Amino acid sequence: MKILVVGCGKVGRTTAEELAKENHDVVLIDKNPGLVEEVSNSIDVLGVAGEGSSIKILKEAGVEKCDLVIAVTNADETNMLTCLFAKKLNKNCKTIARVRNPHYIEDINYVQNELGIDVTINPEMITARQISRLIRWPNALNVDSFVNGKIETISFAVGDNHNLVGKSLIEIKKIYRDDVLFVGIERGSEAIIPNGDTVIAENDKVTICATPKNATIFLNKLGIYQMPIKNCMIVGGSKIAYYLATILQNMNIDICILDKDRNKCEELASLLPKASIVHGYASDDNILIEEGLPDADCFVSLTGIDEENVLLSLYAKTISQAKIITKVNHISYKGVLNNLDVGALVSPKLITADDIISYVRGMSNATANDVEAMHHFLDNKAEALTFVINKKTNVVGVPFEKLKLKKNLLICYIVRQGAIIIPNGSTCMEVGDTVLLVTTNSGLKSIEDIVD
Repeated sequence: MKILVVGCGKVGRTTAEELAKENHDVVLIDKNPGLVEEVSNSIDVLGVAGEGSSIKILKEAGVEKCDLVIAVTNADETNMLTCLFAKKLNKNCKTIARVRNPHYIEDINYVQNELGIDVTINPEMITARQISRLIRWPNALNVDSFVNGKIETISFAVGDNHNLVGKSLIEIKKIYRDDVLFVGIERGSEAIIPNGDTVIAENDKVTICATPKNATIFLNKLGIYQMPIKNCMIVGGSKIAYYLATILQNMNIDICILDKDRNKCEELASLLPKASIVHGYASDDNILIEEGLPDADCFVSLTGIDEENVLLSLYAKTISQAKIITKVNHISYKGVLNNLDVGALVSPKLITADDIISYVRGMSNATANDVEAMHHFLDNKAEALTFVINKKTNVVGVPFEKLKLKKNLLICYIVRQGAIIIPNGSTCMEVGDTVLLVTTNSGLKSIEDIVD
């Protein structure tokens, strides 16, 4: 497909890079010529310098022949105007706009309908939702939700847990007899899609897939107790912090937000009257201690600087037993951070790119058996995807044991008329099913891609 990406920030660059890897014809537009040149030289995309909301620039970039326009500049108004002009110039193209302002979010359906925007995406809101899931599972390193929360993938560090280490997955299943699937193992730099003979090793990071209820029962049996979080300290009064605080307050969690910008603190205080908003510098450990960090159940570092977030999380780890969540955008740091105890890592640009890529894969799928959701896990080396089966194809109605599935691919669950099914060799997919699978094979666009 021919795709225009407007905005060369963190989200735009990551999205363009991921789309280029999947062999789409990508044109990147940004008003900063130097940035356009830098990015177009580093990844396989064409760059155009100029305002994305300019009709002239859109035409120059080929909007009249494009299939999709993704507007992810820092300005909501520019993104919405870009999508509006793109639709006027090419009524057949789809449009995605990043819309972040809470005031627009309140009327988002009206905004979409009036401006002809097919999809709006809010990186701060979806990041806040991801963090809230991590807070709901205090011992998890990563949590992703599928099929409206019916199924979740949960990653956690094994450490020296004697209940798992040295046992094969078949042995673990016989001991615990729970409806929980082990779907991924991160072992050093290796990403493994396991089978029944796979043996858990000390210091593995494992990912399980289950309903929330079954996951809770299983983790409790392992001695990985999910103690409820009652209070949370957030450093950095960003939009993510606002959305996160709103979600956590609905979970009856007490919130304290610390930020060095007085104006931002005053704004948050008016928006979040039940939260404690503190004006001060997080680098001042006295303030962190005075505001209760040693007794906090959860600590989330959300400043705009990765290095500051890492240092704050390391400090919080030394003086508290809190669940630690660290925001980072430079994924090149991941190798270093794996050796540091900074808790769960979240990257807004990767979370957003995953959402956009899943939409693009659905557009690319001529069979209409669409990718509904996609999340990366195992250090970004594997994907968990859900497909909606909307029509019969050559893999629908065929028992799995008769399908030659690709290597490193595991069918986890089928959701059929609300019922959750763990498939076996005799199970067939049916029209109307939602199928969850995990794989290290990137680029699956349709359910037909599961076979060689």
